[in-house]
Amino acid sequence: MRNINKNMKQKLLLTIFVAVCLTVLPLGKNFAVAQNYGALNPAAFIESLKTELSLLKMLLTNMNAKSGINSPAYIAVELESGKTLLSKNSEQARPAASITKMMTATIARENIDENKKITLTDSMLAPAGNSSVLYAGREIDIKTLLKAALIQSSNDAAEALAQAAGKENFLALMNQKAAELGMANTVFFDPCGLNPKNKSTPADLAKLVAYVHKNHPEILAIGKSNDFWLEDKSGVWMKFQNVNNFYPLAAFVGGKTGYLPEAKQTIAGVFNVNGKPTAIVVLYSANRQADIFRILEKLQSQGGL
Repeated sequence: MRNINKNMKQKLLLTIFVAVCLTVLPLGKNFAVAQNYGALNPAAFIESLKTELSLLKMLLTNMNAKSGINSPAYIAVELESGKTLLSKNSEQARPAASITKMMTATIARENIDENKKITLTDSMLAPAGNSSVLYAGREIDIKTLLKAALIQSSNDAAEALAQAAGKENFLALMNQKAAELGMANTVFFDPCGLNPKNKSTPADLAKLVAYVHKNHPEILAIGKSNDFWLEDKSGVWMKFQNVNNFYPLAAFVGGKTGYLPEAKQTIAGVFNVNGKPTAIVVLYSANRQADIFRILEKLQSQGGL
């Protein structure tokens, strides 16, 4: 295994060890105080640890996998120089799935005051993949909806962001921004990524990632966070589990994953490799974790990072 994977493996093993310790320690009520969640749901916390442990094991398995890159369309771009380091069918358009939410977050950050509060409505909560913590009548600010959309990929949060600025106008802004960034083969029909007509290419999405990295690094930071809780209607704190599979890795700066049957597994994000931020986009993957690790290995073997 190459050096990059050796370092990642050591850090990942340490993270797994810590997660195991946390799972079995008698944390009790004091943990709620330590985490500043006065009404934290201890059972939900334990379940979140089990989920994280399962993810960490899966990451380790895919890190050690001997497969090649199975995705038919991907790209890796060094952000400082703009140089394409690795690519395959990078101009081939495919459904983007929830990578769409990276553009949704960008438009929200640039057009809506993050402290603005809105009241959630039934139409905002209509998309599949909603959260019981987001309910009709709840007053919530834009920055909280951004976290829900980027961390747990909440479709209702993304829909609420779009409706907060007028959905038609919001979608027009998404497509306008894509045009401004030179994303010539990209089109958005919804803010969530549920519509398989939302299509883009690895090359186009790398342009979006580069823009976000330069202008909105907070979006990437949110995508790496896994400490976001909200109270449900009864006052019990519930966790929004990070679904961006690489968030435990130190090399992962941030990004957004997605899945639809028509899109398979997708990811667009930034990874630090030997100190250099690199945009990596993978579309239509049967196993994005394994594909990302294989891409990182190839980049290391090139010696250009």
